[in-house]
Amino acid sequence: MASIKELSRREDKLAGGHRLCAGCGASIAVRQVLLGAGDDYQIVAGCATGCLEVSTTIYPYSSWKVPFIHNAFENSAATISGVEAAFKGLKAAGKIPGDKKMKFVAFGGDGGTYDIGLQSLSGAMERGHDMVYVCYDNGAYMNTGIQRSSATPKGAWATTAEVGKAQQGKTQKRKDLTSIIAAHNIPYVAQGSISEWKDLAAKAEKAFAVDGPAFLNVFAPCPRGWRIPYNQSVSIASLAVKTGYWPLFEVVDGEWAMTTKRVTRENRLPIEDFLKPQGRFKHLFRPGNEALLVEIQADVDRNLDYVMKRAGL
Repeated sequence: MASIKELSRREDKLAGGHRLCAGCGASIAVRQVLLGAGDDYQIVAGCATGCLEVSTTIYPYSSWKVPFIHNAFENSAATISGVEAAFKGLKAAGKIPGDKKMKFVAFGGDGGTYDIGLQSLSGAMERGHDMVYVCYDNGAYMNTGIQRSSATPKGAWATTAEVGKAQQGKTQKRKDLTSIIAAHNIPYVAQGSISEWKDLAAKAEKAFAVDGPAFLNVFAPCPRGWRIPYNQSVSIASLAVKTGYWPLFEVVDGEWAMTTKRVTRENRLPIEDFLKPQGRFKHLFRPGNEALLVEIQADVDRNLDYVMKRAGL
């Protein structure tokens, strides 16, 4: 794991001056992941249509300091897997020097990863391409109007999960995508957060170092969609970890392990600490929704117990 001094000397592969919102978790996630990649590889990046893409590549400008491919909403993984296959083919044919070190990384939000990009992601992982897929999970389709996705938490307000007499925000639990990808039996899978930069950078190093597919699911708050001040993104992400809502773990060749300071049911903060600062959950604290808060806490505890059991704890 690189020290903070070493990381600070590495080139930032995403330039400032892009048009993402102040406090956007996506750009923080990209910077931390690409710093973790180091300078030993030539990076080729692809990105599904979404907040990250539309705000960093407004023609004729680009914030990316690496070769960048914009693809459709649903096929970031398919595009990068094809580029990786082409590179291997050209290398085998002697058209690219044998010592050329390249790594291929695909980015997508939860809409383009959990939902409409899941098929291409699953296919790329199953085929075993030497690539890294990074999901920046901001819990909704933020680029198109804050519509709910399968990553949206239960009880959260979204423009397609309204609050009223019929329901109190989204009624379903969020999808556990990290476990789904781990079930593909690929070399490396991990869940990280922008609040734990050391943990995330270390996981990025491991992801880029493996021979074969790797997947990183990164918790990346959206101030606009979550109704939080722009300067609270990192602190909200930290609360997601400390309440056990977003456990930090990795799966290396099928072996699960929790990372950083261990959060357990005994020492975790109550889920209300994570929910209260966010405007998308304010309705949960109105009279009559007490049972829903209890239900959400039970869901969090159940998932935390599941991860700890998989990690042998």
